[in-house]
Amino acid sequence: MVEIESLKKWIELYGEKVTENKEHLNQLDSDIGDGDHGSNLTRGAAAVKEKVSESEYENLSDFFKDIGMTLVSKVGGASGPLYGSAFISMAKQAKESDDLAVLLESGLDGIQKRGKAEAGEKTMVDEWIPVVEALKENNLTNEVIEDNLQKTKDMKATKGRASYLGDRSIGHIDPGAQSSAYLFESLLEAGVLNG
Repeated sequence: MVEIESLKKWIELYGEKVTENKEHLNQLDSDIGDGDHGSNLTRGAAAVKEKVSESEYENLSDFFKDIGMTLVSKVGGASGPLYGSAFISMAKQAKESDDLAVLLESGLDGIQKRGKAEAGEKTMVDEWIPVVEALKENNLTNEVIEDNLQKTKDMKATKGRASYLGDRSIGHIDPGAQSSAYLFESLLEAGVLNG
């Protein structure tokens, strides 16, 4: 059972983390993409903060839906639709479950349906899949998050803009995996798992 207040804190911390690391995310994206991942997510974080702070939520579904719709409408590039799809899928799932692992697994499902990405293609999915598995086993730690982020460095991108680089994409951390790592680090910091 997760509480809306702790989820609000999670999303707020994530917004702060993305904003603080905007240039780092842009740099990662410049290496293998178009260089605006941090800027796009920072804009989205501000819009989400505004939306969430002015709303009272009776249930998780409405909360996640607001986040998802805001991200889809306010964030450019691929990250808006992908993160938006994650939260919209979580909103649908929240009508049946308030188990965080189940919710995030449905978020992952939403990303994969939208982005058609599988494990090992050097995308945000390479951070989400192991994190969801760790959550199910009740052993999500910052080490799990960081280890899986670093693994994207050695992958060759076969999806998205980075795939145009072929072998030159090897040696770079995937920006979507990095922003996802911030999402999950924020989840731990917000104490959501402590219920």
